[in-house]
Amino acid sequence: MSTFLLVHGAWHSGRCWERVVPLLESAGHRVFAPSLTGYGDKAHLLGPEVGLDTHVEDVVKLIREEDLTEVVLVGHSYAGLVISSVANEVPERIAHLVYLDAMVPEHGETAVDVQPVTQKLIDEAARSGSGWRVPPLPEMPPPFGLFGVTDPADVAWLRAMLSDQPVRCLQQPVRLDNPAVNLIPRTHIHCVGVEPEGIVRRPVPAMQPNGSPARTWELPTGHDCMITMPTELSELLLKVSLWRRPAVEQQAR
Repeated sequence: MSTFLLVHGAWHSGRCWERVVPLLESAGHRVFAPSLTGYGDKAHLLGPEVGLDTHVEDVVKLIREEDLTEVVLVGHSYAGLVISSVANEVPERIAHLVYLDAMVPEHGETAVDVQPVTQKLIDEAARSGSGWRVPPLPEMPPPFGLFGVTDPADVAWLRAMLSDQPVRCLQQPVRLDNPAVNLIPRTHIHCVGVEPEGIVRRPVPAMQPNGSPARTWELPTGHDCMITMPTELSELLLKVSLWRRPAVEQQAR
């Protein structure tokens, strides 16, 4: 049995994983899909003081309170920043990092460094009445839809869970200065075929930080693959659960 911890991206909530969680649980695994501060059941906590560090603390606190170990930590989109800093805090508890169509940072980088188009969102928020709220991206004509979701019923369901993103989440830097984090194996899952203008994905280096070959998989769907292709995504995550960390550590030595 593995423990999956699924971390949603900007504007979303833990509800976005509702189609994936039962598929992983039915395979015998333990699954957590929390909403970060400012979203879902924590939407009332949204404020200008909420930032990347807040969301990292959310996840680290959950891991420690539940005494989770051998965690397959999955970060979607913006949450690539979150899981990176989480792994930096508690590397001994993380078995695998999965960057799901996610930002993949280096130490000290912000969302703007990883995805420069993010600066436009920050500038727009600065000009708005609040000065700190970044509203969800608008729905676009097919095939782009709302975060890659085009089915009308799914779009309505997704729209109902979205909240504004605080600017601070996009401005605080990632911490990746713990050497132990480099031992954790990584998998990258890319959603391909529907890529909005201005979004640039960094190439995945041929070798992981632990010295093993990079592993990158693709799903032919839009950004929110947990909604549009939950079965296919779950199958890939189940493959990840078979990749045990000790073998990688031995290889790294």
